Amino acid sequence: MLKQRFIDDKKFEAGCDEAGRGCLAGPVYAAAVILPTDFKNEILNDSKKLNEKTRKVLREIIEKDALAWSVASMTHDEIDEINILNASIFSMHKAIKNLNIQPQRLLIDGNRFKPYESIEYHTIVKGDGKYMAIAAASILAKTHRDEYMLKLDKEFPNYDWKNNKGYPTQKHREAISLYGITPFHRKTFRLFTQLKLKL
Repeated sequence: MLKQRFIDDKKFEAGCDEAGRGCLAGPVYAAAVILPTDFKNEILNDSKKLNEKTRKVLREIIEKDALAWSVASMTHDEIDEINILNASIFSMHKAIKNLNIQPQRLLIDGNRFKPYESIEYHTIVKGDGKYMAIAAASILAKTHRDEYMLKLDKEFPNYDWKNNKGYPTQKHREAISLYGITPFHRKTFRLFTQLKLKL
């Protein structure tokens, strides 16, 4: 079972994670979640280790039981402008800002972050498999982004976004080779040049 707290005190801890960083298309999403200190859930884990049905069930639980939660994103254009790392971090900043409770400590999945105001923060490699608040954030970021990509798939069905959510699967790459890129593709990603695309 995942750990509940990073430090056993009374500070509000917000877990933060992103989804869509490795995609070729669409926005990057981030979530921030503050869980009650007595929150328990036996199936909560890193979103990548759970199937879609389980993620949806957990999303409902998290959104209902969290003391505060927020989801934010940065567009494909913003990713091209400031790069994916910065876009991921700034998406987290936006999510933190939108929480209705001011966190006193941030638990960040990964090893890179930029300070948000003067809030204490800790970067934790594979934190979504270690701390419940980060795992909860990973669920919200993933499910909200997947929901958005399903809507885009209706506009651009050739790219199989309903299944790959914008990640570089073989079918997605083949579609790019055949049809070119959509307005939602990230033009700065190197895979495009490797595919010799017609921009």
